[in-house]
Amino acid sequence: MVDRIVRAAAVQIAPDLTSRAKTIAKVLDAVDEAAGNGADLVVFPETFVPFYPYFSFVLPPVRQGKAHLHLYQEAVPVPSEDTRMVAERAAHHGVVVVLGVNERDHGSLYNAQLIFDADGTLLLKRRKITPTYHERMIWGQGDGSGLQVTDSKIGRIGALACWEHYNPLARYALMSQHEEIHVAQFPGSLVGPIFGEQIEVTMRHHALEAGCFVVNATGWLTEEQITSVTPDETLQKGLRDGCMTCIITPEGRHVAPPLTEGEGILYGDMEMALVTKRKRMMDSVGHYARPELLSLLHNPAETAPRHTAAPDSMFQPIALEE
Repeated sequence: MVDRIVRAAAVQIAPDLTSRAKTIAKVLDAVDEAAGNGADLVVFPETFVPFYPYFSFVLPPVRQGKAHLHLYQEAVPVPSEDTRMVAERAAHHGVVVVLGVNERDHGSLYNAQLIFDADGTLLLKRRKITPTYHERMIWGQGDGSGLQVTDSKIGRIGALACWEHYNPLARYALMSQHEEIHVAQFPGSLVGPIFGEQIEVTMRHHALEAGCFVVNATGWLTEEQITSVTPDETLQKGLRDGCMTCIITPEGRHVAPPLTEGEGILYGDMEMALVTKRKRMMDSVGHYARPELLSLLHNPAETAPRHTAAPDSMFQPIALEE
């Protein structure tokens, strides 16, 4: 059994709804604070940079144009100067950072999760495979290439965003790659109290089923920010509560009491020996599996809108002769 401790920090703070640069500054400050408190892993909420598109949950499509275009303007190309700053901060402190961003890829936006290793290496960029409900007006779809577990300084890490956890085959794809630490990200400040309750059930179930630790971060909106998204008090109810920042053991227990309101950083020491302790009893992709009866077909290929039957033969520009 592996006798090591990994200290996790799950960050629940408000983004800046006006500026990518200001939200990135909050990210860097939070990494500094968490590292100063001994964290080995720092996890941020879903699409924290520049911000989760809360407007899409409460505004009709005909009124989303201005906010959507603003999100395009502030979204994050990967790689970029913004991702370099996060990578450098991770390397400076020797911590693993998992950051949710709105990724801009030319004319489309994607819900992306970035995993930076403790030396600053970007180990994985993955995209949410199916945006949920209102999110389909905002983001494109990811593909199977992102359903992978990566080795890091602190162990094998897998990640999913929000309701991807309700796709059992997506979870099983990561489980089959023997993730030791599962990182989850939800928007927070959404739907109402029932959302937080549902998140807790989902996180605890995945920890039990996968036999891994789960670190989940949800976001937070201030009352001023809620009002800026919509002045309609009835709609504002949909932008409150729904927070469940938590750290769960492979036995389905909270490492520390969850953070369900307000801003803060939740810390928890993960005893990695508990992974083997759980899997000794129930390894859902090993001795407790029946692959000759039930198995997963996973297409890990990266999709592309253009395929060529032969190598490109690109026209070479001809300069004007002097």
